[in-house]
Amino acid sequence: MSINFIDQGRTRLLVPVLVAVLALVTGGCGDDGTESSAGAESSSDGATGTLRLGYFGNVTHAPAVIGEERGLFAEALGDGVEIEYSYFNAGTEAIEALFAGAIDATFIGPNPAINGFAESNGEALRIVGGTTSGGASLVVGDGIDTARDLAGKTLATPSLGNTQDVALRAWLAGEGYETDRTGGGEVAIIPQANADTLTAFVDGSIDGAWVPEPWATRLVTEGDGHVLVDERDLWPDGAFVTTHLIVATEYLEGNPRIIEGLLEGLLDAIDFANDEPAEAQAVTNAGIERITTKALPEATIAAAWDQMTFTPDPIAFSLEKSKADAVTVGLLDDVDLDGIYDLTILNRLLAQRDEEEVAGL
Repeated sequence: MSINFIDQGRTRLLVPVLVAVLALVTGGCGDDGTESSAGAESSSDGATGTLRLGYFGNVTHAPAVIGEERGLFAEALGDGVEIEYSYFNAGTEAIEALFAGAIDATFIGPNPAINGFAESNGEALRIVGGTTSGGASLVVGDGIDTARDLAGKTLATPSLGNTQDVALRAWLAGEGYETDRTGGGEVAIIPQANADTLTAFVDGSIDGAWVPEPWATRLVTEGDGHVLVDERDLWPDGAFVTTHLIVATEYLEGNPRIIEGLLEGLLDAIDFANDEPAEAQAVTNAGIERITTKALPEATIAAAWDQMTFTPDPIAFSLEKSKADAVTVGLLDDVDLDGIYDLTILNRLLAQRDEEEVAGL
């Protein structure tokens, strides 16, 4: 197993993105994205090759962390498949790596997946399963108790156009505020790495941030902040996609058995996260320490865990809303998301486990 560490916004592309996108799309795609070229008989048994897999060192990516730490991905894929891991700070970096041909699949938030789908005219990627719902909040400092108190303040997000960035901009627009991409407007938004956000919040350089777990909890426990908006409160039944699994379309079509093994490992990791939360938190924390060199306090990871639900359901209706929000705040031209999901392999595995199948758009 080899590891490629991509750290805190310093991704370097080896080839121009446009060229990489063209390379990705030449493999062709299915007509509507709902049927995989894998067919009904594919199996991970005997799969061979290499899978270059990305994820983030965040608690919202806990099933991915668990999948690597406990060897669940490797076990499901078998000895014939080598897994190479890359780690990212935000989804925009992961999409750049996918377009550059540096990775084959990644766990990622909804808006970067939408952006990648749109930039490649619906060709470059497919969402093949869900991972996490919930686990994102707007945390602010003293003196900010309502939306009205945000006028003239500076807030941070992980990166421009990422899931939390879009959520913050859409929420501020709903509260009557104007923002722009350059940190201007009535509320300034500064995209930066999550670790830098914590430092900036502690030293008072920013007034708050809309971030995923564990960073939201850390802003509370280490920065004396408080939650102004729990994003779950903005969604029906508190359910919205925070993390799902995407695969380069060409790779999916050429390596269905590998993706089946990956999804088998993901389902096992989700079951472990839900059935053994205390042990799963310890495993996740060990993985985060390995990736970031720093473990979280046990109380922090436990508090963050309570903010999330781990599920293979990609919660497709929330993807449409995330797209609409990105269009509203001027970060995305409207795009038809038909074909973005290919849940064929996942639903076959769920049926084998006597579990309810999930729906795309």
